[in-house]
Amino acid sequence: MNRLQGKPAIVTGGAVGIGRACVERMAGEGAKVAIFDLLEAEGTALAATLTAQGHEVAFWKVDVADEAAMKDTIDAAAARFGGLQVMVNNAGISGTPKQTDQVTEAEWDRVQAVNVKGVFFGTKHAIPHMRKAGGGAIINLSSIAGLIGVGGIAPYHASKGAVRLMTKNDAITYAPEGIRVNSIHPGYIWTPMVGNHLRATSDDLETAKAAAGSAHPLGHMGEPDDIAWAVVYLASDEAKFVTGAELVVDGGYTAR
Repeated sequence: MNRLQGKPAIVTGGAVGIGRACVERMAGEGAKVAIFDLLEAEGTALAATLTAQGHEVAFWKVDVADEAAMKDTIDAAAARFGGLQVMVNNAGISGTPKQTDQVTEAEWDRVQAVNVKGVFFGTKHAIPHMRKAGGGAIINLSSIAGLIGVGGIAPYHASKGAVRLMTKNDAITYAPEGIRVNSIHPGYIWTPMVGNHLRATSDDLETAKAAAGSAHPLGHMGEPDDIAWAVVYLASDEAKFVTGAELVVDGGYTAR
């Protein structure tokens, strides 16, 4: 219950899906959590629920692709919670399922703006606060699509591959300052984003869901909590000697 006791943290895309599970688990382990998201109703409700349970949680509406807004909001969260020690760069979109030769420049750019620039801005503006704290942990949500080819999602592949290597660069860069940077690579996790992707690629959601689940050796998709616990570990002092790592949570998908 106290693995993150007193640690001020930010979770981008924290209102639903994996982000929501991270917020809930981190708060349950004693962290003071700032929820960043564009989904104001969901984020506000989650913050209110957790606050009523006795946790320190607050919501800020922000677009992770807007650098000025990210800086101001990170600074505001740090001021509210007395610093920043954990940054979870989770916000992401799947983008279009079109083949590469059919993707428009605007479709490509939007995925990179959210999935890559969002991680860049989150890291860039968290670092000064972590320096003041004497260290910290940055956790970037990549994907199995940042490790292997899945097909049909070129902008997403490009973005998650970028996140993987941005993580390694920053792990090396900031290790001397006691700031650890790691990436998590989920397989298919049953979230609104995955549901929307399957709806866009199939006329039968349940069949598509079953097919996606069966692609994992464990025989089913993961749950947001499977990723949230990985985030708790990497944010905690249990992972004090872990940086630049790729934590794969994929039901065996990439073991083939």
